[in-house]
Amino acid sequence: MIQEPAVPVRPTPRRRTVLLPMVGLILLSLCGIGVFAYLTASVGVVAELVGLAVALLPVGPVVAAFLWIDRWEPEPARLLWLAFAWGACGATITALLINNTAEAVGDLLLGKGNGDAVAAVVSAPLIEEAAKAAFVLGVYLWKRQEFNGVIDGIVYAGMCAAGFAFTENIYYFGRIFGEHGFGTAQTAGVVAAFILRGVLSPFTHPLFTIMTGVGIGIAAGTRRQWVRVAGPLGGYLAAVVLHSLWNSAATLGNATTFLNVYFLIMLPVFLGAALLANWARKREAKIIAVALPRLVDEGLIAANEVELLSNLKRRREWRRKVARKAGPQAGRAVADYQTAVTELAFHRHSHADGEDEQLLTQAVRVSRATAVSAAKRQ
Repeated sequence: MIQEPAVPVRPTPRRRTVLLPMVGLILLSLCGIGVFAYLTASVGVVAELVGLAVALLPVGPVVAAFLWIDRWEPEPARLLWLAFAWGACGATITALLINNTAEAVGDLLLGKGNGDAVAAVVSAPLIEEAAKAAFVLGVYLWKRQEFNGVIDGIVYAGMCAAGFAFTENIYYFGRIFGEHGFGTAQTAGVVAAFILRGVLSPFTHPLFTIMTGVGIGIAAGTRRQWVRVAGPLGGYLAAVVLHSLWNSAATLGNATTFLNVYFLIMLPVFLGAALLANWARKREAKIIAVALPRLVDEGLIAANEVELLSNLKRRREWRRKVARKAGPQAGRAVADYQTAVTELAFHRHSHADGEDEQLLTQAVRVSRATAVSAAKRQ
């Protein structure tokens, strides 16, 4: 007969694995409640609802752009939406607490009204970029298998920043509605604010934060220790400088200053970031194309699947064809198989860790068997 142990049993790793995410979600929910309460107290319920409705318009295309970038190896949906929620709630409440404190201190030291400039030019760039980057760094450190390079850094950073900008827009649109109403394109009001924030500059916050994401992505793809430190730090500093320039132009400068910063700095940086993302996506395609023949030789994939796996359009058509024939579950099984192949290809390109490669290789075998079995069911 098996007796109970005489000493207390320590929590199993499994329990800790379940407990920590639950605690994190509870804290994030509390942050969301805090943000909601702050917005309601600041602008009122009606203005808040107007701000919410208007803020939804630019956030959709921004999120869609980052999901499009992430097509070769889609990150887990739960992590992407958690990134958005962290930006919208966790990073926002952190920034509110510290920026408001900085504003109050600035008023005391420099005179009433000067604290707002201090918060906008110094505190906000430092704190907001650190708060948004915290999630990206967390994924890199504790979910390393979900972080393969620059594209992942761009996507996680972009989703965090999109969430942050979404909440910020609710506040700005709501406050402007309370003060000026809807207005027109030529007068102060929600319409003019939407043109400025929702049409001309919906990517500003994501643009700042993806600098940090690129730095962390560079660190993820190298074995050089100094690059692993310099990459994230350099990316963060670039994000802070861009953010400070943008806020300085809006707070301290005039219309000419703002337009100069927009067209001479922000727009070129945005185009550069778009070109970098496009280059990184093409690089991912080449990595996969190089890896596929070896996977055929090892018997992990079929020879007739090489063409299907080496092209995003064919991948999508493959999933849809299987889903129409054998149902949505079979389509998801094919998607899981495609992702497993991609993860193994990326891992072999940048790592030499035998244990992880064995796990990824086994994942390809299992996911392919599952996809084949699901596709045969009708």
